[in-house]
Amino acid sequence: MRIRSAAPAALAAAALAGSLLAASPASAAAHQSGLHLGYIQYDTPGSDTHSNSKLNGEWVNIHNNSRSAIQLKGYKLKDNTGYTYTFGSYRIGAGKTVKVRTGKGHNAAGVVYWGRGWYVWNNTGDKARLIRPSGSQLDSCSWGRGHQAVNCH
Repeated sequence: MRIRSAAPAALAAAALAGSLLAASPASAAAHQSGLHLGYIQYDTPGSDTHSNSKLNGEWVNIHNNSRSAIQLKGYKLKDNTGYTYTFGSYRIGAGKTVKVRTGKGHNAAGVVYWGRGWYVWNNTGDKARLIRPSGSQLDSCSWGRGHQAVNCH
C-alpha cells in the first residue's frame, strides 16, 4: 500500500522536475543564442590622463552568439548616468564580437568608437545596459569596486 501511495507522489515530483528542467534550457538558450554583453574593461589600465588612448582603454564587448548576423542600427549601450551610445548601421556577424571603445577613432570591422572626450564607466561601480531599438532592455551587467574589468557572461 505504501508503494501505491508513494508512486503518484513520485510521478508528480518527476513530472514537476521534468517541467522545470525543460523550462531552464529554454531561458538559458534564449540568452546564449543572441546578442549579449561580454567582457567590459571599465577601468583603463594606469592612471586616468583623459588622453584619447586612455579613453580607448575603456571598452565594452557585445557578442552575437546566434547563427545569423544582426543589424545593430538603433541598438543602444547605456550606463547608470544615462550616457548613451547609439549604433548607426553596423552588422555583427554570427558568432562575432564588436568592441565599443569610449574615445575617438575610425570604426572598422569588430570595433566602433563612442567619440567621447571623457570616461563613461565608473571605476567604483556602474551598470552597462544593452537596449533594443524598441527601447526594451536586452542585457545588462553591473560591477562594484575592486577590479579593472568584468566578464559579464
